[in-house]
Amino acid sequence: MAEEAAVRAQAETVRRLKQDKADADEIAKEVAKLLEMKAQLGTDEGKHKFVLKTPKGTRDFGPKEMAIRERAFKAIISCFKRHGAEVIDTPVFELKETLTGKYGEDSKLIYDLKDQGGELLSLRYDLTVPFARYLAMNKITNIKRYHIAKVYRRDNPAMTRGRYREFYQCDFDIAGQFDPMIPDAECLKIVHEILSDLQLGDFVIKVNDRRILDGMFAVCGVPDSKFRTICSSVDKLDKVPWEEVRSEMVGEKGLSPEAADRIGEYVQLHGGLDLIEQLLQDPKLSQNKVAKEGLGDMKLLEYLTLFGITGKISFDLSLARGLDYYTGVIFEAVLLQQDNEHLEEPLSVGSVAGGGRYDGLVGMFDAKGRKVPCVGVSIGIERIFSILEQRLEASEEKIRTTETQVLVASAQKKLLEERLKLISELWDAGIKAEMLYKKNPKLLNQLQYCEETGIPLVAIVGEQELKDGVVKLRIVATREEVNVRRESLVEEIRIRTSQC
Repeated sequence: MAEEAAVRAQAETVRRLKQDKADADEIAKEVAKLLEMKAQLGTDEGKHKFVLKTPKGTRDFGPKEMAIRERAFKAIISCFKRHGAEVIDTPVFELKETLTGKYGEDSKLIYDLKDQGGELLSLRYDLTVPFARYLAMNKITNIKRYHIAKVYRRDNPAMTRGRYREFYQCDFDIAGQFDPMIPDAECLKIVHEILSDLQLGDFVIKVNDRRILDGMFAVCGVPDSKFRTICSSVDKLDKVPWEEVRSEMVGEKGLSPEAADRIGEYVQLHGGLDLIEQLLQDPKLSQNKVAKEGLGDMKLLEYLTLFGITGKISFDLSLARGLDYYTGVIFEAVLLQQDNEHLEEPLSVGSVAGGGRYDGLVGMFDAKGRKVPCVGVSIGIERIFSILEQRLEASEEKIRTTETQVLVASAQKKLLEERLKLISELWDAGIKAEMLYKKNPKLLNQLQYCEETGIPLVAIVGEQELKDGVVKLRIVATREEVNVRRESLVEEIRIRTSQC
């Protein structure tokens, strides 16, 4: 038959394309054509097997995972609010040109959307560039804001370490013209507060300045045109050894071996405020205007002494943060390896927060190039969440996935109406209450439901209780039962659950 011959020919085309390692889009197009032809033939082969899975680099979050996640969000949001931040939201996709040219070598990780008629769009890569666009578009020159939302990166996922293609970012930024380093110091204080509050273990906040890096590159003999690409190489030092970074600089990026070796001497330096003094005395670096400016501002890190957090701060010349838009201080919080009795091997999740100063980004969106100085921090919630999830699994702590305070139950049959009346009274009073969706549930089943879900109280209605105008309140943990006057029930539940 002609149709079968056409299917065989199409199958051969697909085989040939795969063999020749043709473009993935072309192969996908021809495979789709083949499946359509098979389907028209009506053969079993044409029935496309449907695989139920989430896309690569994404995951579902069940009730237990969401309960852990909400704990973390609550701690982060409460810190942002404590520091006086307002909240904003922006679209999940932006015009492609808004995002282009802002992320250096990471631009290749942006998800471009198919042209839907008129506008070329991309999914947002972070929350900082949309924030800068929002400021420029609305002519805002002064705001302290936080923004928690999903971002998207065509990255190579490493999901056990909290690296995804779709993930949340929790950003706090201060925009406006202020005296040097005061808002920057507050951002570092926020990182310290959040990581301490979440009890993730020991951590260090590495700090550097883009101007010190640029000055260092200049005195080491890096051509201006290579600053950003060499910066991107230095940024890998927390993941790979210096030898690999050096060979990338020299072999792939064409830097002279002498310049690379000079960079190597600097990037291995880290310390406290004393290192800043040491570098200000450095014969080469102290002669570079840009580096001197950066070192001068870094001296103002003494504000951190007043905040009482210098014990967790390390001035680290290897810290680069690859994004193009940073102009001043940059920082990154890293969890330190620790031996945890609950864990068989120490967790390695890399950076859990990062940020810095970006004074030029808003000006890139302004027709007259008007700048709005900004500094901000992004909390790596996915990595933090990975740690919390693994720790809770290891500790076998039972996690409640609801906030129900009381289950309305009955000990006898034909009391559905009374249960419905009582639960309605509780809901109207703002009490979180549940009941089983059966007309005549067994009391044992109702009590077992409370045990399984962690509901602390049971309000039991029975014929005798109805006659006496009381409700029997059972405390699930101790199995103690008390009769409570119906009009006092709401207050009794509130008192007892506030102690839980």
